Amino acid sequence: MKWYENAIFYHIYPLGLCGCPKQNDGVTSENHFDELNAWSKHVKKIGCNAIYIGPLFESVGHGYETTDYKMVDRRLGTNDDFRQFVTNCHNMGIRVIVDGVFNHVGRNFFAFQDLRVNRENSRYRDWFCNVNFYNNNEYNDGFSYDNWGGYNLLVKLNQRNPEVKEHIFDAIRFWVKEFDIDGIRLDAADVLDHGFMQDIRNLTNTLKEDFWLMGEVIHGNYSQWANNEKLHSVTNYELHKALYSGHNDHNFFEIAHSIQRSLDINHDTKLYTFVDNHDVERIATKLNNKAHLLPLHVLFYGLPGIPSIYYGSEFGIEGKKEKNGSDDAIRPALSLSDYANAYETNTLTNLICKLGRIHQQFQELTMGRYQQLHLTNRQFAYGRILDKSAVIVASNNDDAPSELWIRMPIQANKAVDLLKADYKEPSEEELQKQKDAAETSIREKSQAAMKNVLTLTEKLSKEVKAIDNSLSNKEELDVIQTSAKTAYDTLQSTNEAFQALLHAQDIQISTPKASFQGDCQVRMEGDQLVVKLDANQATMIRIFTE
Repeated sequence: MKWYENAIFYHIYPLGLCGCPKQNDGVTSENHFDELNAWSKHVKKIGCNAIYIGPLFESVGHGYETTDYKMVDRRLGTNDDFRQFVTNCHNMGIRVIVDGVFNHVGRNFFAFQDLRVNRENSRYRDWFCNVNFYNNNEYNDGFSYDNWGGYNLLVKLNQRNPEVKEHIFDAIRFWVKEFDIDGIRLDAADVLDHGFMQDIRNLTNTLKEDFWLMGEVIHGNYSQWANNEKLHSVTNYELHKALYSGHNDHNFFEIAHSIQRSLDINHDTKLYTFVDNHDVERIATKLNNKAHLLPLHVLFYGLPGIPSIYYGSEFGIEGKKEKNGSDDAIRPALSLSDYANAYETNTLTNLICKLGRIHQQFQELTMGRYQQLHLTNRQFAYGRILDKSAVIVASNNDDAPSELWIRMPIQANKAVDLLKADYKEPSEEELQKQKDAAETSIREKSQAAMKNVLTLTEKLSKEVKAIDNSLSNKEELDVIQTSAKTAYDTLQSTNEAFQALLHAQDIQISTPKASFQGDCQVRMEGDQLVVKLDANQATMIRIFTE
C-alpha cells in the first residue's frame, strides 16, 4: 500500500496559524518554525500521519501571489528552517506536501517585473497569457493580461510556454532535493492545462517513489484530473457540500448519493476528503445543529477517500467568511498552549484522536469496499468490508433515539463498538522485542545469503578457468559452448544471490499495532446487527468471526 492510501492529513495554512503580517515588505524576516514543529507533534497526537502546509513560498500577501518559488516566505522563516521541519516530521512518520501555485504568480514575480519595464521588448512577454498592449488595468500598467478569478493581483502563467514549464519543473526538482517533500497540492488545478499536469506527473514519477499529486478541483467530473496519467487525487468538494447540508436538511440521501456517484465515476481513485478548509467556512459554523458535529466526523472518517482535518477544527472552533470577502476569520492565528487539555476535556478533540487511531489500525477503512446497508432521511449505515471482517458506521441525525436493524455484509459472531472499546498502545518491551527479532532475522538472512554468494563465486571462478583451459587446448566448439553456458548460468545465480544479500540487509522493522478490546455494545439477531443510537449519535462497529 502506498503511503497516501493510508494517510490522514492535517491541513495547515501557515501564514494564518502563525499570525504573520498580512503584507510582506520584502525586508522583515520572522521565524515561526518552532511553533510549527510543536504543531507537528500535535498532528501526531491526534492520529494524523501527513501534513499539507501551504502556501509556503515567498509572496506578497495571502500567499498565492508567488514572488519566488525557491524561497520560503520570509514571514515564516528560512529554507533551512523548513528543511528541518520536514526532517522532524519524517522522523515522526509524518509525510509533508506543499502548495504548488502554478496557474498564476504575483506582480512582484521577476518575469512580470521585466514585462512592466520592457513591455513589448521583454523576453518574458510570452510567459503570461493574452498580454495586450492596447489595453490598461487598475494598476495603470499600460497593458492588460489574463488573471485568476478576475484579480489582476494574480497574473496567469502560460503553461504551454517551454520556458515557463522548465522554470516550474526546476522549482519542483529543487523542493524534492532540498526539502525532501512527499507531494504537491496543485492550486486551481481545474484551470491548469491538462498536458501541463501530465508532464508534472511524468516528472515527479522520476524524482521520488510514491510522490503524491493532489489537485484543487471544485466542480465537474473529477476523473478528468485524477487518473493514471495526471493527478493521483483531487479535492472532493461534492462530498464536502453533502456532509453539511445532508445534516442541516436531515437528508442522508444526499450524502449517500454523493458517495455512490463518486464511486461510480472515480472507481478506486481515492479523493481528498474534508469537512472544511482554508477557503470555506468552518464546519462548526456551517452546521445548524452543533450536536451534529460529533456524528458527522464519525461518518466522515469511515468513508472512502483520504480524510483531512483543517487546523483548529479538531477543537470545534468557528469561522465565518466576512462580508467584505476576507478569509481572515477562517484562517486565524492559534496558540497550541490554549488547547493543552483538549485531548481530555474537549469532546470533539478526544473523538478525533480515537478516530485517527481506528483509521490507522483497521485496514477495512483504507482497503475495504464500500456498501450501503441502511438509509432513511435521518438514519444511515454503511460498511467497509474485507473478506472476513467489516467496519460498520451507523449514524442517527434525529433529535430522538433510534434503533437500526442492519443486514450484516459478512458472516460474523463478534461485534465491537470501536468508539467504546479500550485502546492499548504497545509497551516499550513489546516494541524492543519486535526490533530485536527483526534484527536477528536480518543478521541470519544476511549470513546465509553471504555464504551462498561466496560458494557461487568460487564455483564461477573454477568454471571460467575450465573455459580458459579448453580454449588453450583447442577443445571442440560444442564443449566450450557447454562450459560457457554453465558459467553464464552460475553468473546469473550469483547475481540473484547477491541481490538476495542486499535485500536481506534492507532493514524493515514494523511497529506493533495497538489493540482494541471491548465487550459487544450491540447485539446480533440472525444476520442482522441491531444498533441503538441516542439522538444525534454515530458509532463504528467492527464485526468479525472470533
